[in-house]
Amino acid sequence: MFGAWAGASKTLLALAALGLVAAGSVGAASAQRSPRPNIVLLMGDDHGWEETGYNGHPFVKTPTLDEMAASGLRLDHFYAHPSCSPTRGSVLTGRHPNRYGTFHPGCSIRPEEITIAQLLRKAGYATAHFGKWHVGPVKAGSPTNPGAMGFDEWLSHDNFFEMNPQLSRNGGPPQRYEGEGSEVIVNEAVRFIAKAVKRGKPFFVVVWFGSPHEPYSGLERDLALYDNLPQEYAARMVRLTSNKTGRQVRRPLREVLRERYAEITAMDRAIGKLRSRLKTQGLQRNTLLWYCGDNGIPSSGLAESRFRGLKGKVYEGGVRVPGLIEWPAGIPKPRATQVNAVTSDMLPTLCALAGVKPPDRPLDGVNLAPLFDGRMTSRPRPICFWSFRGAPRRGQPREPYIDPELQKGTTPLVKLLGGLRTRNFVNYRYKEIREGDFTGPRAILDNRYKLVIDGERNSGVELFDLQSDPGESKNLVHSQPELAGQLQTRLRAWQESVLHSLLGEDYR
Repeated sequence: MFGAWAGASKTLLALAALGLVAAGSVGAASAQRSPRPNIVLLMGDDHGWEETGYNGHPFVKTPTLDEMAASGLRLDHFYAHPSCSPTRGSVLTGRHPNRYGTFHPGCSIRPEEITIAQLLRKAGYATAHFGKWHVGPVKAGSPTNPGAMGFDEWLSHDNFFEMNPQLSRNGGPPQRYEGEGSEVIVNEAVRFIAKAVKRGKPFFVVVWFGSPHEPYSGLERDLALYDNLPQEYAARMVRLTSNKTGRQVRRPLREVLRERYAEITAMDRAIGKLRSRLKTQGLQRNTLLWYCGDNGIPSSGLAESRFRGLKGKVYEGGVRVPGLIEWPAGIPKPRATQVNAVTSDMLPTLCALAGVKPPDRPLDGVNLAPLFDGRMTSRPRPICFWSFRGAPRRGQPREPYIDPELQKGTTPLVKLLGGLRTRNFVNYRYKEIREGDFTGPRAILDNRYKLVIDGERNSGVELFDLQSDPGESKNLVHSQPELAGQLQTRLRAWQESVLHSLLGEDYR
């Protein structure tokens, strides 16, 4: 069905080679081509690369994203991290999430991190966050709520949300907002933008949708679009959360996909509403819209794929996501690029466009502004992925980085976890580096070639040529041992840098 889809000093030299020392320059001449843009970052929750019309999905209807792909910059090789909290941390900081202990969903960010919202607010932008936060509680008093991380206003959820979401406004008690979840937060974003314009300020708005994360639901008009999915999907059973009980159930994939695809279409329509409002207010030309997913497709929503892996894996199916930038003033002609890009690139790119100096600490992202006019034809340094496990600290209790009381969530959600309908967060202090800390699934992607270590149980070291083998089916590690060794060395040097950050050395 889908087959037709086409010590710090010890590593200083290695870090210089990897380009991890933050540059003082704000970047390319293209950043100065027009007044600094308004900026809106949009992110789907568990929205994989293949689930868009413009990428050739045979069923999913995404007319708005398709229009953006046809008019702006299509990032065909855009990457996130294997799961949601790490990706969100990377967007905010321009740094790999392992540098500050955001290892997996439910890990908070650290208060000492410098975010793009803080930088842009200091530069005069009005800043706001709407929707899923998931890098700490959104309540007042949390040292990692959106306000503490640089947002003037927020209407947000600790985790994901469904229809009629319960959200916290500026840290207050959760309140129920009637309506389809994506539309609810886009309406809030539209209102904030109008206020910012009235005040004569450029705006930086982050809209992180709760869709299409399971449990799935949809409006009748959206569900009806997917009544005729293939009958063979009805025979496949998948596990996901019940909207009625909050517990795991098994349901036919055909029913589940009908709801999942309806959520994607509703999210797409909400984005279309935002674009229309920008156009009618005369703001579209100099507003940069950047859409992406936060990780690959989960097992509950995966039908078939050209890629290996799924959400949670460092293979392409877990980390390659839709990526689109629309900015008529800065990208006047449609473009598509196969240059590798990642969510960590957002901070350095936006700093360049806004004329803001990036943080003077190790960054993992690069400035993508030269992509806008085709001057960047390859990535200047690799992208690294790493699902951190870490060596067990036997006999040593883990020391919380933040008071556990401050890490307790408040916003309700359907999915039960440990009997709770909210989500609490953790982050721990690390005082030394052990050899076991270098373990866990990890990968390094250097333009054409990708090295994967321990991507699956007993998979060992794998080397793939993504240009000829995007499905990661042919391991070249034995036919190209020298290249594999070079990439392993670079990956290890990068891990050393990350672990020094994890110890808190960047904050001193």
